[in-house]
Amino acid sequence: MADPNPRARGARFAFLALLIGATAWGAHATSSHRISSVVVDTLETVVAPVPPPAKAPVIEVAFVLDTTGSMSGLIEGAKQKIWSVANQLASGSPTPKIRIALVGYRDRGDAYVTRIHGLTDDIDDVYAKLQAFEAGGGGDTPESVNQALHEAVNHLGWSEGHDVYKVIFLVGDAPPHMDYQDDVQYTTSVRLARKRGIVVNTVQCGTLAEATPIWREIASSGSGRYATIRQDGGMLALETPHDADLARLNAELGDTVVAYGAASDRAEIEAKKHRALAADAPAAASRLGFLAKTGGRVNSGKADLLDALNEGTVALDEVAPDALPEPLRELSQDEREAFVAEKQEKRKSLLEQIRGLSRQRDDYVSREQNRRAEAGEDDGFDQEVLGAIKDQAASKGITY
Repeated sequence: MADPNPRARGARFAFLALLIGATAWGAHATSSHRISSVVVDTLETVVAPVPPPAKAPVIEVAFVLDTTGSMSGLIEGAKQKIWSVANQLASGSPTPKIRIALVGYRDRGDAYVTRIHGLTDDIDDVYAKLQAFEAGGGGDTPESVNQALHEAVNHLGWSEGHDVYKVIFLVGDAPPHMDYQDDVQYTTSVRLARKRGIVVNTVQCGTLAEATPIWREIASSGSGRYATIRQDGGMLALETPHDADLARLNAELGDTVVAYGAASDRAEIEAKKHRALAADAPAAASRLGFLAKTGGRVNSGKADLLDALNEGTVALDEVAPDALPEPLRELSQDEREAFVAEKQEKRKSLLEQIRGLSRQRDDYVSREQNRRAEAGEDDGFDQEVLGAIKDQAASKGITY
């Protein structure tokens, strides 16, 4: 039968179509929202956490030095070059943490047989200890090499594990006493060093025939290398066009040092400042370069007040007045903060200048050392040490 109202029927169909479309759109939107939510939720669950900063590699170096009378030249040269060696070691990539130990040895019947200073990252303290070494004693040709090597392997505080580059430099001009009945022989000490991952290099000063085969044997058994140098160490002075400017900045940087803490701590910080100011220009410049590479502190070891504040290990308002230097004790808290802020701003400016000049100085030193090496002019103690370390540290991922 014919629809009596075709217009009404068309309107109903249009309304039904609109309703169906709206329902479908709503379902689609809801579905899309659910899908989007699933995607977002999934993405959130697979985002990886930020990894912690890579741990700095470590180099541990023990210098085992014959300090009998015939070694005066080597000892004096080592005093002048220790900051240069430390600075160049800190040039590795990644920048390594440097720890150094000293063992001075003579012989039984001398003022001492061994004098030991364990591994430390306080290179300012190593420098001070080395300055106290003097050549003396000796007499008969052999020395207490066995005892020195035994104590170097066992009593310096080496890190555990094999991920640290650990190395001994045995430096002398005479063979060991092999007639001391209660000695630990060098062969035993070298075997233990290898077991603990400690490389043993030997540096023979002079050309004493009795020493050569034993020095070679120790290096070969210790996975190290043997070198022979002049009796006096053969270390050449190396001044650069940048040393005078760095010496001036060194003096200005010293003026920003604020010692704090117990009386012994303040004395230590002040002593380091005065030793830095008294160092000759090349040594002072090398020290500044080392400190710039290893964190930008004003000294190694115990931090002064400004560095401690920057590192967040102390708060100025928590430091007792008697732990401050005299000029700050009578100031108000606001005056102390203004004093410290002025020193910090000055130090920041000085360190920026020091970093720039140190990079230029490093480039100059590298070029000059390469020139001397090509000309056969520079084969002294410091260059033998640096050459061995640069070759051997590569096995621990440190490159130069």
